[in-house]
Amino acid sequence: MSIRSAARVGRRAALAGAAALTATLALAAPAAAHAEVEADTSQALAENVTLSFVSEAESDSAGFTEVRVVLPEGIAPGDVTLDEAPKGWKLKATGDGYSVAGPALKTGVDAEHKIKVRQLPDAKEIAFKTVETYSDGEVSRWIELPGGGAEPEQPAPVLKLKAAAPGAKPVSPSPSATESSAGSEAPEPGPSATVSGASAEAKDTDTEAAETDDDSSTGLIIGGVLVVLAVVGGGAWWLVRRRGASSGS
Repeated sequence: MSIRSAARVGRRAALAGAAALTATLALAAPAAAHAEVEADTSQALAENVTLSFVSEAESDSAGFTEVRVVLPEGIAPGDVTLDEAPKGWKLKATGDGYSVAGPALKTGVDAEHKIKVRQLPDAKEIAFKTVETYSDGEVSRWIELPGGGAEPEQPAPVLKLKAAAPGAKPVSPSPSATESSAGSEAPEPGPSATVSGASAEAKDTDTEAAETDDDSSTGLIIGGVLVVLAVVGGGAWWLVRRRGASSGS
């Protein structure tokens, strides 16, 4: 066999071995963790729907401590109540959705919870961006939406909805998050609270600035008086010395 033929055979064997190794690793690798959502009634404008969420564990050293969900347009934080969750976990309304959190789950245990939604929006599909936090501080974000033809690496849970039933209509506006969460943990401060806090800080800053200006003005006045006294004293000393010199001569 010539040297060129031997080299060709060697390359083919190497390529075949690499392909076999890749296939073996692909079969042996575990499926990537992800977040999912299901509904007991997947229909637009359906009322009192139970949504089930599953966050698959992907850490080898820590367990879940919190799952935060961003609600899609058409579902307000006040529309949501907790149905089921891991022991000790509680629901807390946020500005754009809610979170369920509590004692850390065991390593490798999936985080599962259910919520009841007042009414689903009139849409073909809705996405629930999900952020998962582990006990060691690791954060996993399932927030990417499909689009552009490419499959997202960290897809948000998406729920496909059937068309609304004939005659179905949106219910009246939901109560505020504060009213709906009475008796549970208080929601995060809303924009109005943030603005009020900013206004209070601005007032304090203005007061401090005014006091600083007063102090500065007082300092300038005292400084001016001292300068005048120094000038007058210097002039008097000069006159006394001149008169003394004249008397001596």
